[in-house]
Amino acid sequence: MLDAHQHFWKVDRGDYGWMTPDLAPLYRDFGPSDLAPLLERAAITHTVLIQAAETEAETDFLLEIARRTDFVAGVVGWVDMLADDFPVRLAHYAAQPKWVGIRPMLQEHDPSLINDPRFRAALAEIARRGIPFDILTFPRHLSAMIHAVQATPGLHVILDHISKPDMTRPMDQEWCNEIEALAAVPGAHCKISGLVTEAGTDWSVDRIRPFVEFVTRAFGPDRLVFGSDWPVCTLAASYAQVLELARSILERLYDPEQMQAIMETNGQRFYRLDSR
Repeated sequence: MLDAHQHFWKVDRGDYGWMTPDLAPLYRDFGPSDLAPLLERAAITHTVLIQAAETEAETDFLLEIARRTDFVAGVVGWVDMLADDFPVRLAHYAAQPKWVGIRPMLQEHDPSLINDPRFRAALAEIARRGIPFDILTFPRHLSAMIHAVQATPGLHVILDHISKPDMTRPMDQEWCNEIEALAAVPGAHCKISGLVTEAGTDWSVDRIRPFVEFVTRAFGPDRLVFGSDWPVCTLAASYAQVLELARSILERLYDPEQMQAIMETNGQRFYRLDSR
C-alpha cells in the first residue's frame, strides 16, 4: 500500500512558521525512524513525503531524506510561485530524483493570491510541464482555486484533506458545490486525508462519514487517494486509527479492487511513481 501524504521535519531548522510550542504533540523532530515501525504494522510499503515549510531549503532537506530512505517513493516540494525565476527553479527541481510534485501553502495566504498574475503564470508553467500540483486550501480558497484550475488546461491537480471543512458542524452547501465543481475538472483527484484534525478532539467515524461519502460520490474510486497526514494526525489520532477510519468508511462503498486503487494504485498513477 501507499501512504500518499506524510511529513518529516526538524524543529530547529526554523522554517516552520506555523509550528509553535502550543502544538505540543508536533513540536519535536519527526523522521523515518519514527514512521517506519508504523508503516510496517500497517503493511504500507511506500509513502509520498510532502513539504511543510515555504522554503526551498526544506524541500532540499526532504529530498535528502528521500535519497537515503527506501520507503519514500517521492517528494512534493515547494517553490516560490511568485518569483521571477520560477520557471528556472521549477526545472531544477523537476530534474531531481524522487521529486514528484509541487505544493504552495495556499491555506496560509489570502485567497486573492490565487488571482495574482504571477501565480496564474506559474500555474500555466506547471501545467505545461505536466507536474502534479497539490491543492492545500481551506474552503474559503476553493472558489478562486477552482477558477484558476478551470483556466489552466492540463493542470494535474489533487486536493489535500478535502479542503479542510469544519467537520464539527453540518456540511456547508458552498463547500459541497465547490467539491462538485472541482471534481468536474477532468483528471482532478482528491486525497482522503487530514480528516481527524478537522473533526474535533472528540471526532467519530459517524461525524466524518458524511463528508467522506460526499467526496467519494463526487470523485469516484478512480480519483481518490489515501494519505495519513502523519504526524499532523497525531493531534487527534494514531496512525493506526487514521488508517482504520479510512477503511471503515470506504470498504462499505467499494469492492477490494477499488480499495486497492484508492490505497495504492491511484496515488502511484497520479504522482507517476513508477516512472521515477
